[in-house]
Amino acid sequence: MEPRNGEARIWLIAGATASGKSALALRLAETLGGEIVNADSMQLYADLRVLTARPAPQEEARAPHHLFGVADAADAWSVGRWLREAVPLIEKIKAEGRDAILVGGTGLYFRALTQGLAEIPSVPPAIRGEAEADFERMGEDAFRRRLAAVDPAAAARIAPGDRQRLVRASEVWSATGAPLSEWQAAGRPALPAGAWTAVVLDPPRRELYARCDARLAAMLEQGALGEVAALVARGLDPALPAMKAVGVREIAAHLRGEATLGEALAGAQRETRRYAKRQATWMRGQMAGWARIGALDPDEQWRQFLALNPGLTP
Repeated sequence: MEPRNGEARIWLIAGATASGKSALALRLAETLGGEIVNADSMQLYADLRVLTARPAPQEEARAPHHLFGVADAADAWSVGRWLREAVPLIEKIKAEGRDAILVGGTGLYFRALTQGLAEIPSVPPAIRGEAEADFERMGEDAFRRRLAAVDPAAAARIAPGDRQRLVRASEVWSATGAPLSEWQAAGRPALPAGAWTAVVLDPPRRELYARCDARLAAMLEQGALGEVAALVARGLDPALPAMKAVGVREIAAHLRGEATLGEALAGAQRETRRYAKRQATWMRGQMAGWARIGALDPDEQWRQFLALNPGLTP
């Protein structure tokens, strides 16, 4: 479809895994002649099209798609790097008279767009190594107490067991002398208020979990085993984001002979449900002011979307 008349708009569509985001974004893109920009940290990686539920080639052919499968699994993308890629894309799409439709399940990406993300100076490897060694030596409780003395906001905000973020907050303080929470608060939103329209897909939890389970089973039939086998064969650092994609660990265990296929599937389904719960909980807290769609059926989602946006014109 050709770009519509009038000023181009920015649409933000967020939601937990399996909530129907991609289908809604594609329907909106086809309706308005818009272009879709990925806002999901796992769908960035080329290695895991099936396991991360990236749009299929035939779906990508129906509307322009950007930032899907653009990163190698050996390359760790940060939210800052994604932001540096996404913002020029949004500007280019709008300059061409098309609506930009950002879709994904990574809440921090949307937060960076709408609330800001400070450009934190790089941390020297030696300081990063010291923070890692301190965590190992001290244990989480003592490490968190030490962090609370210099950055109480981060210590209170970071969830139990989140070693990566605790170490990150500590190393930023050591390297810069300023708390990570202050760096983050200093950022300006990439998109000014009023420049975007947002919605969160928030279907009933039981229905969402059932869809998660069914989709995992379908993924195994569609090539997820081969994807994980190829990824594991590369011998990459297990700390890389792509290696932490939901389902990789469970399927890898099966490929090593440590679990049956049924056990791997059940484990991956369980982790996907937990991931969906974390996403939904985060979005309810951090995106409390965003409009909500409570359905899971695609046609009903579209009807609710149109009701939320009565001025929407194909």
